[in-house]
Amino acid sequence: MGGVNPAGRTSGHQAFRRTVLDALSDDDQASTLLGLAAMMRLANGQEEDAWKDTEGNVLDAAVIVEQTRQQVLDHTLIRRIEDPRFNEAGLPANRRANLAIDSPLTFRIRRRQLPDTLPPTWQVRDVDRHVREVTVPAGTLDVMLPETRTAQVRAAGQLPSGFEPSRFYRSVHHPRGLSMAIFSASDCLGECGLGWDNLRDRLDPDAIAVYAGNSIGQLDDEGWGGLLKSFVSGNRATSKQMPLGYSQMPADFLNAYVLGSVGGTGAALGACATFLYNLRLGVEDIRAGRRRVVMVGTSDAPVTPEIIEGFRAMGALADDDSLKALDALDLLTDTDYQRACRPFARNCGFTIAESSQFVMLMDDALALEVGAEIHGCVPGVFVNADGWKRSISAPGIGNYITLGKAASLVRDMLGDTALRERSFLHAHGTSTPKNRVTESHVFDLVARAYGIEAWPVVAIKAFVGHSQGSAAGDQLTSALGSFAHDLLPGIPTLDEVAHDVSSERLRFSREPLAFVADAAFINAKGFGGNNATGVVLSARVTERLLVKRHGDAAVTDWQARRRVTREATAHYLREADRGRFQARYRFGEGVLEGTELEMSHEFIHIPGYAQPVSLAVDNPFGRLDDGEH
Repeated sequence: MGGVNPAGRTSGHQAFRRTVLDALSDDDQASTLLGLAAMMRLANGQEEDAWKDTEGNVLDAAVIVEQTRQQVLDHTLIRRIEDPRFNEAGLPANRRANLAIDSPLTFRIRRRQLPDTLPPTWQVRDVDRHVREVTVPAGTLDVMLPETRTAQVRAAGQLPSGFEPSRFYRSVHHPRGLSMAIFSASDCLGECGLGWDNLRDRLDPDAIAVYAGNSIGQLDDEGWGGLLKSFVSGNRATSKQMPLGYSQMPADFLNAYVLGSVGGTGAALGACATFLYNLRLGVEDIRAGRRRVVMVGTSDAPVTPEIIEGFRAMGALADDDSLKALDALDLLTDTDYQRACRPFARNCGFTIAESSQFVMLMDDALALEVGAEIHGCVPGVFVNADGWKRSISAPGIGNYITLGKAASLVRDMLGDTALRERSFLHAHGTSTPKNRVTESHVFDLVARAYGIEAWPVVAIKAFVGHSQGSAAGDQLTSALGSFAHDLLPGIPTLDEVAHDVSSERLRFSREPLAFVADAAFINAKGFGGNNATGVVLSARVTERLLVKRHGDAAVTDWQARRRVTREATAHYLREADRGRFQARYRFGEGVLEGTELEMSHEFIHIPGYAQPVSLAVDNPFGRLDDGEH
């Protein structure tokens, strides 16, 4: 697993540890804070045996932690948006106006700024080579007057302050979401400890796939956002904005610049369920034997004025006025913004966020063979629509089916006791009034059906906000952290469960909860009726399943091979915790045309790839003999 969100880096469970910080030992707290300080460039760990502060003074690591602790806490997770446009500067905008001109208006303008086509009544004369004088007759004139607008939404889940993913590779006008994808996929490869080139050389290149995307494309100025407003903003469209805006571009970037993959690829879009849609593609590919390794992920960077305004206009976001009304406040402080997201409490809307998450899926035989570190397993992802709807964005009935099937699978695999006593829910938990009512009712009804008395509920958006298509990726990687640490994050903004939440059979906690889990349910309820529930089982349970399937000897041999993997992973994590990131980005390397390939009726040999691509295909349709044509 690898990635980055407002809580920090995914590898090594850093982001998870930030969400349960107070429940960790003093040493684990210190190492988490130190790693975040390095990530945020509040501390310099570039030298092997020394730490320096921002002024270059060599300090003990404990002193660095003490000095930076509050800044790390204040500038991670949900907080006041740090883009200055959202604060005193205001959001740049234009206002349409109709000017009544009583007498002719004369102005001077640079030649290149004058439109090519002018109204026929305008009179123009040259002042010099560069300047023209324009006279507009009396009458009316339609204009756009520049202004700044006060931001109505000022809270968001942002990547840790000071961390800029584009710094770690040659990023040339890449949208933020794609820079995040490069970093996150590199983090995943580093954490896996296997060495991507070595792993790829073991496999038919077509046994690899990448399923990655996001829910709404790249809508910042470097992507479709800049393209769509280029005419009205007076800026030129660039050659990169159109192609880099597509929602499947995270997969394309991985294939072209990170993995060099020629295998399966694509992106499934499902609003807030997008990560689970792509996870399902990977799981089904592996279960069907089509692929052996699949990189699954999403990367969303929606903290932009236009996207925020779109969600605000539909009443989905927790805007400043709503937050003030919720707590009867006249003024919002930084602390109030940090409490903006309140799943299952009295709330007023979701808090938008940015995040990129990637996981590497592998078939179990290959995982044992290469000595992979196994964080858990995903036996199934269930997707169902809502059926007839009145409002396209309102919740519906499909989530009852997805969670019901997921619970049935866990009961069938692990038994009633494991489902009732050793599973927990990773709620979509958006912090909207409709979500708290409808999702809690789904949980309650399924709990009653399966005899669950006190189902623990985690709502990670209270910490990191709603990252749109990446939301379930935040939930999944957090669940893996819970398996590793036997801790469930609390919901710190849950002062009191709202009166309309179906809570009788659910277990909510404000504080981290010690809990040994066998299974987690990753739940998503996306706009448009995109419901999905993924099942993830713990590493402990996975190892027991592997013994049952492959035998004790195979698992013992895997554990021996895993020691080498763990050493490589530990080296990567030590480097990452000191802020020494090296993104894997190979622009222009190994580019091939069709003339370099060697092809027979059985294989295609690709230069640079150790194994050929097999052309053998499964034919379930039957065969006609030559005489039957």
